[in-house]
Amino acid sequence: MIATPYLLYLGHADDEIGIKTARGLAVFRPEICLGEFRDDACPLTLGLPRLSFAEAVTAGARTLVLGIANSGGMLDPAVVRDAARAMEAGLDIASGLHQRLKDEPLLAETAARTGRLLHDVRDPPPGLPTGTGSKRPGKRLLTVGTDCSVGKMYTTLCLQRAMAKRGIACDFRATGQTGILIAGSGVPLDAVPADFIAGAIEQLSPTRHDDGWDLIEGQGSLFHPAFAGVSTGLLHGAQPDAIVMCHDPSRRLMRGLSDREPPNLATCLAANLAVARLTSPAVRAIGLALNTSSLEETEALALCRRMADAFGLPCTDPFRMGVEPILDRLLVEYPLSVAALAGATR
Repeated sequence: MIATPYLLYLGHADDEIGIKTARGLAVFRPEICLGEFRDDACPLTLGLPRLSFAEAVTAGARTLVLGIANSGGMLDPAVVRDAARAMEAGLDIASGLHQRLKDEPLLAETAARTGRLLHDVRDPPPGLPTGTGSKRPGKRLLTVGTDCSVGKMYTTLCLQRAMAKRGIACDFRATGQTGILIAGSGVPLDAVPADFIAGAIEQLSPTRHDDGWDLIEGQGSLFHPAFAGVSTGLLHGAQPDAIVMCHDPSRRLMRGLSDREPPNLATCLAANLAVARLTSPAVRAIGLALNTSSLEETEALALCRRMADAFGLPCTDPFRMGVEPILDRLLVEYPLSVAALAGATR
């Protein structure tokens, strides 16, 4: 278990998307986030108290979470030095980067000497099975996207909160480092060998008999040359009854690429349905989720109305406007039984 409360590390980051792990924790688990650590040159903030490592320990922080992400998920030398200093001050370290903390000599030596713990969130569990594609009881919703970092996790978590508020049995199933830190469990899909991705999701979202919902966090995009493999395995293993398509209308180039535009939304939606139908023939699209954070409110509302009319699906910014239109559509398509409501109150 990773000890809380957290100090969130922004370090030298200058890219809003690059601090998505820290921001996700600050938004969805504010009660366990005491403050943020950032370099003087860092222009970003989460609005949390800015604390040194020593100040954070005095305030009660137990773990420094490296709340940053970069292409390839590597540990920058400055981050390694900061993490070592944090351990000297009395903090454990948690990271969701691909490069493992325990494989960095300075961090391994400092942890051994100080007795601090290193938590590599992207370590997949042992013994994962391969996928079977066999139908298993239960209802599942999967968020998919036109690109990376367009709001799949936010949409899934907003749906989980809205469903729980209505007394509907549901569970958030985390598939990435930020979601795992928020939920406290999950599988880091992009660190799972390709042959086992579908099986990992079948295991993460097992049979359920309460007529409730597993809400599965999406990853990557079928149209991203680097990450489409993870997205494909996730679609097959999730066997979703419903999908929600997530999109950032301000995105001009796909994340981390300099020469590729995001796909046409209709084309992307059709492709995701086609791939999902291999293991879930009756899958349906039940909504569009837009990240409108770069738009003025009136412009964002007008865009959602236009998209809803064009696709015949509810369209909203789940975090900014609420996810209720999509949830209402889901409950029309899949009416609840008494068991689903009873399961949520047990």
